[in-house]
Parts: sequence; structure tokens; C-alpha cells
Amino acid sequence: MSQEPVPESLPEHRAPRPRPPGGPPPPPDTPYSPGGVGSHGPDPSADDTRTDTDTHTVTKTETDTGAGAPGGRHGNAAVRTRPGPRSKRAMQGAGRRRRARLARLDLKVSPYAYVAPFFILFAIFGLYPFLYTIWISLTNESPINPETDFVGVDNYTRLFGDDRFWAAVVNTFGMFVLATVPQLLMALVLASWLNRRLRGLTFFRMSIAMPIVTSTAVVALVFGMFFARDYGLINGILGNFGVDPINWRASQWTSWLAISAMVDWRWTGYNALIYLAAMQAIPRDIYEAAEIDGASRVRQFWRITIPLLTPTIIFTVIISTIGGLQLFTEPLMFTSGSGALSGGTTGQYQTITMYLVQTMRTFNQWGYAGAISLVLFLMIVLVSAINFLLVRRLGSDR
Repeated sequence: MSQEPVPESLPEHRAPRPRPPGGPPPPPDTPYSPGGVGSHGPDPSADDTRTDTDTHTVTKTETDTGAGAPGGRHGNAAVRTRPGPRSKRAMQGAGRRRRARLARLDLKVSPYAYVAPFFILFAIFGLYPFLYTIWISLTNESPINPETDFVGVDNYTRLFGDDRFWAAVVNTFGMFVLATVPQLLMALVLASWLNRRLRGLTFFRMSIAMPIVTSTAVVALVFGMFFARDYGLINGILGNFGVDPINWRASQWTSWLAISAMVDWRWTGYNALIYLAAMQAIPRDIYEAAEIDGASRVRQFWRITIPLLTPTIIFTVIISTIGGLQLFTEPLMFTSGSGALSGGTTGQYQTITMYLVQTMRTFNQWGYAGAISLVLFLMIVLVSAINFLLVRRLGSDR
């Protein structure tokens, strides 16, 4: 059957659609209407363009002629859209608000994220052991006891009446004073000397740092040979002046001096480097003005250097207090044998930490050792606070 062509002079009519091979006949010819085929509404299969200025603009309507409608042209319509002007502005405003919220969240959360690793490690290795020590000090826990009972403050009551504990306290404070006071004074003098223009200054600065990297065990063994009774270097030097050999491990005072000498040799250079760094931060103009006014080097040291070093001195005093009251390795290595934790035959140089480890390892009294450690902690806090107030008062007086 032949198809009649539509005259070109009739724009309101649509050309008839060709019949696809093997398909249904095309729809009848109808007058063209703006809505599509027919005069009663839009045709879903026709091309149409619609605009929604509030949300989206429909660019094209296509008829799925393939898999969507088997055997014919009419199927599901696929619509492609693009945002309208108001939609673009709304999306941009939402993006800005989202970025602003993220920026505020970053300012509030990121500082805590940066410091969180420290507090996590502190909680695991610091806070938890401290809380567990408090708990264990209130019990009679021991590896040889099948059950653990709550004893309250019995361990503390026993501790305050323990003569060996108070002897260890006296030994600890005695060696602390003999080691810390000369150590800090010598560190100040060394730092003041190294702060000048000298030949080979770098060599001297590196030399005072060598004891810091030396093993404490090696230091204790070497000084143990120095203070040996028969063939020690110190007794050999004193013998040249007519002094009889001294048994440095036999009495309390001699053992304190020998152990304090080890501590001073190891940590004087460390404190001197700290003081030297602080001295180099003091402006040279102050010293030049004092020198013009006729102040000597000694007067400059006491009137300028010491007052400006007060915060650094407070720091070194507190650090030395913590280390001095926890003295362990030097007195332990000063002697040898299975009774090293006893601190000599009569405990003449046994420190608090040595008595603590002996109570825990030798006597297997973990609860009592917990009470000793807490009392030692309170002593360190108290002595550090007293030293802080004293040093700050001396600095303000100057």
C-alpha cells in the first residue's frame, strides 16, 4: 500500500511516520497540536521541551525504542535534566555552609586529636599503674598468697613504724643533698665558663656531654674500682699525702661520698648544657651596659645571670630532686653479689627504691611495696614544691 505525501504547505500537519518492517501500523494522521499528536493533551512519545525555573529544566524527552518496549516504539521515557538558576544558587549555598561547618569542626576537634596520643599513652602507662598501685597498697597481695584480702591502711601503719624504711629515707636524702647541691653549682660555673669566647670551645662543650651517653652500669663499675679499698685510684692518691686506705663501702658517710661522686660526674654536664642554652638567650646588651658601668664579671654573674636564669634553675632543681630521690642504679652497682639490694652489710647506703625493690622481689610483699612507692611519690612532690618556693624566693630577692 502506497503512502500519500503530506503537502509542504500545511505546517500544522505532521508527516506520516514510516512503518517499520514487521512492526505494527503507524498511528493515524492527526493534526499537529502544540501538546503532541492529537488535540487532547501531550504525547509521551513526542519531542517536548519544558522549563521549570524553580528546580530543574527538562532538556529533552526521549522514547526508549529498544529493550524498554519489545516489539514497538512506545516504551518508558528517559528524561535528562540540568539544574536551574535557583537550584545552582541553593547548591552553592549548601556547599558553603557544609565547608563552614567542617572548618568549625576542624578548629574544635583537631587540637584534641593532636594531643590525644600523649594522653592515651599516659593513661595506659602512667594513670593505670598509679591507680593500681593505690589499690594494691590497701591489700596484702603477694605471689605466694592464694587469696588477696583488703587490709585498709595497715600497710601504711606498718611502714611508719619500719626502722629499715626510715634508715633508707635518711640514706636517700643524705646522698641527694651531697649529690644535687654541688652538681648544680658546678654546672652553673661550667656553663658560665663555656659561655665565653675560648679556643676549642666546641670540643669542651662536647666533652661535658660525654658522661650523659655513658652507661650507668659502666660508670658504677669504673667508680667502684676507683673507690676500691686496696688498689683503688682514690686511696692511691690519698696515700701520697699520708692518708691510710679508706674502706669506702664500710661506713655510711664514705659510701655516700663515693656514690654522690658518681652522680655528680654523670649529671653535671647535662645541667651545664641546660644552663648554657639559657645563658645564650640573655641579650649581650645587658652585659655591655653593666661593663660600662664598671661591674665585674662576678658581679654580672650574680646580679644579671642568676636572676635571669631563675626559671631554668627551678627546672633543674625539680628534675634533680626527682632523680635524686629515686636513686637506684649507682648504689646498686656500687656493691656486688646477691645482697646488693641490701645496700651494704648494715644497709648503710640502701635507698628507698632499693628497699622498695627488695620488698617486692625478695620478700614478695607487693601490697607493702605499693605503700612504699606511694609514700615515695608524696615525698618527691613535697620536696619539689619546697625547692620550687625556695629557688623562686631567692631569685626574687636578687
